[in-house]
Amino acid sequence: MVAPGEVTREEPYAAFAFSQSKASGSARVLRVGGPALPYDRTYHLLWRLDTVRRAIVREHPDVLEIHSPYLAAMAALSVPRTSFGIRTFVWHSDFIDTHLRGGMERRLPVKVVDAMVEPLWAWVRAIARSCDATFAASKWQAQKLRAHGVERVTHLPFGVEKEIFSPAARTEETRNRLLQGRRGPLLIAIGRFAVEKRWDVVLDAFVRLNDNEAVLAIFGDGPDRAEMEARVRGNPNVRFMGFDKDRARLANSLASADVLVHGCPYETFGLGVAEAIATGLPVVVPDEGGAAEQAQPRSAELYRAGDANACAEAIVRLLARPDLRANALVTAAGVPDVEIHFARLFEIYGDLLSHPRS
Repeated sequence: MVAPGEVTREEPYAAFAFSQSKASGSARVLRVGGPALPYDRTYHLLWRLDTVRRAIVREHPDVLEIHSPYLAAMAALSVPRTSFGIRTFVWHSDFIDTHLRGGMERRLPVKVVDAMVEPLWAWVRAIARSCDATFAASKWQAQKLRAHGVERVTHLPFGVEKEIFSPAARTEETRNRLLQGRRGPLLIAIGRFAVEKRWDVVLDAFVRLNDNEAVLAIFGDGPDRAEMEARVRGNPNVRFMGFDKDRARLANSLASADVLVHGCPYETFGLGVAEAIATGLPVVVPDEGGAAEQAQPRSAELYRAGDANACAEAIVRLLARPDLRANALVTAAGVPDVEIHFARLFEIYGDLLSHPRS
């Protein structure tokens, strides 16, 4: 894998370890040094396209996956087809609607916005035309890509490491630790502190509950963390837990809570939401985006995206339901396993490699 970083170096890819029980092999990541980005300095610019191209030619992969529509795509598209077997495009982030359309539509007519973002969709179509398949993890994103003329779109949902994110991870000890003497309910939220995640909605909704026994535990970090902490400064029932790299410990926290509250209406899938559901956690999510697609009526409430009052009301409705925990456990059983995702992905890749495009 090629990815940006502080300096150019090669390192093992630890995320590969999840599948070692059922598959053998190894994985490496080539970090290509680049300048830090101004909004979030943990992200770096992948600007050494020559280094990326050389790495692709040297490795000669069977499958060349494009995971970013920016400079990484330019590098991957610039190598000859003789340097790889097949090339695919993985649509991880709806960068056009997430970062541009929403803000412009508040100031400009929709037709003007359509005209302004069309060159970006033309670039997305150009990437996809040069690839053997384009993958989208949610139905609504697959439909959006097709509506914008993107070719060869395949809907392939992600999966969850269900041996980690399981209802069995729940413990009263963790629940009591997070509540710190409060009676509850225990609300939990996870994600990166960035503008598109709409943490303002989650925090304002919790304040509107006006429940001195309720606790909101937040797991994550990012460039907007200080701003969000300031938003609820003085509220002892909002706890910023930071970013937890230990996935088993995170699963333990999720499984031990009462409700996941989510604010982002732009998720292309919402892996964190899926992991929470897999632990048997009921969810409150916005009515737009991939998170809404995952929410099953028996153990979830939807609210109008961006509306903190509606979010607070949805939390109250969900907590008042009878048999909520039992219904959430039924939902958890239906979350797809990550091994199923990769089995389907490799099946598709095998078929594409057997019938490559000229």
